[in-house]
Amino acid sequence: MNAPEQRPSAAAEAPALAVAGLTLAFGARTVLRDFSLRVAPREKVVLAGPSGSGKSSVLACLLGFLEPAAGRIEIAGEPLGPRSAWRLRRQLALVQQEPDLGELGVEEWLQEPFAFRANEALRENLARVPEWLARLRLSPAILQQKGPELSGGEKQRLALVSALLLDRPILLLDEPTSALDPDSRRAVYDCLAGLERQTLLMVSHDAGPVLDFADRTVRLPGEEAARGA
Repeated sequence: MNAPEQRPSAAAEAPALAVAGLTLAFGARTVLRDFSLRVAPREKVVLAGPSGSGKSSVLACLLGFLEPAAGRIEIAGEPLGPRSAWRLRRQLALVQQEPDLGELGVEEWLQEPFAFRANEALRENLARVPEWLARLRLSPAILQQKGPELSGGEKQRLALVSALLLDRPILLLDEPTSALDPDSRRAVYDCLAGLERQTLLMVSHDAGPVLDFADRTVRLPGEEAARGA
């Protein structure tokens, strides 16, 4: 009698994100040298460090928007390169620090990504908009407002709503609470803590203790350390 087929354990899964030997340079200025990071599937990691340490640039590299001076990046076990970047990018959702809604109304802006063929099958996720608004302390009336009428904190939370609607397996968050008051920040952290299927990598300027929704914090050295000082 054949033994029952065993599923691979979580430990056998490829990392959701793997960075090895990453070096970032802008002209003669090296901001990050030989940086490595592995983020397991469904793990929540905060990438912390001072201004100029390369935190946001790491996210840009993961998205294939910025080419490092050296190093290797893998998304779900597949190398990131010019030929794979567009396809692998569909596994990622980015929440920017300063989202730009332009002149669009909020409801139109949230619907816009689902006009693209790659996201058409997820259009039913728009039914969850009221739920996400409530969890992030946003009034349903905000759907009738336009981009220029919104505060920075409202834009940040709406950008998170938009990313969650896309239901990508990996969330990249670039200082997503920098414009929020403590109550709104707490709502965002509680929302992130409740995500069980997504992998999170969040950039934060905060050098304090591990944020309570995260599994761990990885700290980047400052620019002087990157230069070998």
